[in-house]
Amino acid sequence: MDVTLTPSSVSGRVRAPPSKSYTHRAILAAGYGELATVRNPLVSADTRATMRAVEAYGGETDLSADESELTVEGFDGLPDTPADVLDCGNSGTTMRLTTGTAALVDGLTVLTGDESLRSRPQGPLLDAIEQLAGRAESTRDNGQAPLVVGGPTEGGPVRGGTASIPGDVSSQFVTALLMAGAVTDGGITVDLETELKSAPYVDITLELLDAFGVEASELDASEGVGRGDGGGYRVDGGQSYDPDDGVYDVPGDFSSMSYLLAAGALTGEGAVVVEGAQPSAQGDAAIVEILERMGATIEWDREGGEITVEKSELAGVEVGVSDTPDLLPTIAVLGAAAAGTTTITDCEHVRYKETDRVTAMAESLEKMGATVLEERDRLTVRGADTDLRGATLSGREDHRIVMALSIAGLVADGETTVTGAEDVDVSFPGFFDALAGMGADVRR
Repeated sequence: MDVTLTPSSVSGRVRAPPSKSYTHRAILAAGYGELATVRNPLVSADTRATMRAVEAYGGETDLSADESELTVEGFDGLPDTPADVLDCGNSGTTMRLTTGTAALVDGLTVLTGDESLRSRPQGPLLDAIEQLAGRAESTRDNGQAPLVVGGPTEGGPVRGGTASIPGDVSSQFVTALLMAGAVTDGGITVDLETELKSAPYVDITLELLDAFGVEASELDASEGVGRGDGGGYRVDGGQSYDPDDGVYDVPGDFSSMSYLLAAGALTGEGAVVVEGAQPSAQGDAAIVEILERMGATIEWDREGGEITVEKSELAGVEVGVSDTPDLLPTIAVLGAAAAGTTTITDCEHVRYKETDRVTAMAESLEKMGATVLEERDRLTVRGADTDLRGATLSGREDHRIVMALSIAGLVADGETTVTGAEDVDVSFPGFFDALAGMGADVRR
């Protein structure tokens, strides 16, 4: 599907979708338990992949007709060997988190995905499972899917231990080990060899584990972990996943919210109110502070869970995205429309997403007339030299690139067409409906 946008003003109230990060973790946490209901899940292509994974490991999922509740009858810490190859689609979160589950089965699990997912790095997680005496291999011996994962070669599941991994590739490796470790006999200690990138995503994991009655904790180098002073994490074994009253409520998604807030700050005609903004461990809530620094008129009612933003004269800033990689596309678009220069630093790990998002945004914004300097760990956008114009742009099979470029299309002269726009189904299926409901000119 191609989407065409023209310069538009937006206003009114709009609700952010539920968090994809929390939904993935909640579905798998419920799978590790006996029975739980996940309320207000994000139902998307990616989270459906995690539902399929839970079913492949022996659980059952039942989504209500209005998709407001997902009931999960779990495998109670004892996953079955899947009867078929586990296809994770385009969902890196599904693959990484359920690779940890695969280490707990008696047999072997084969995990694969689409072309994009088969190009993403999995090697550190495979190595960690092998340190725990499990079997974990890349069929092409390149650290990428397809993967073959199972318990120790002599039989039986991984029972716990200590694994050392780098912290600068993906925080999802840590999450996978912690979630699986809670149901092992001995628990798992994760020893970080380098400083952890995207640390707030592990904070999300710890918050969710606590909601499901599982204790896990962050450690520091003084506690005997962290070869590179990276610290680590520990989860004891023999625990059970069981949320209060058997129910877990998914909060709103700040990654998705960032596009709505950007639209309001760039094109708002009157106030734009974004609902579903209850505080949580999400690092991408930093978009509020970033917009404030750029000069946006923005107010966050934390108790009410609403953020109000108005069209503002924005100025460039320097922003590090070590902990907030998913914000890079949004910040790049804001920088292209702002006065002055916006510099995004600490972004090399953003290259290992559904696509190389640093290059994707640099090339796309340049095609729209922006002046951009791309370096390995830095992206500089010179808004003062930029007059955005419409163009036909590839969505690069990446939901975040599609949404960010769509926001750019609202402030670019002429028409902007984004191809492959159906990929928003990964995290924000109603994105274009939301934009149109706010008054944007969107043609599909």
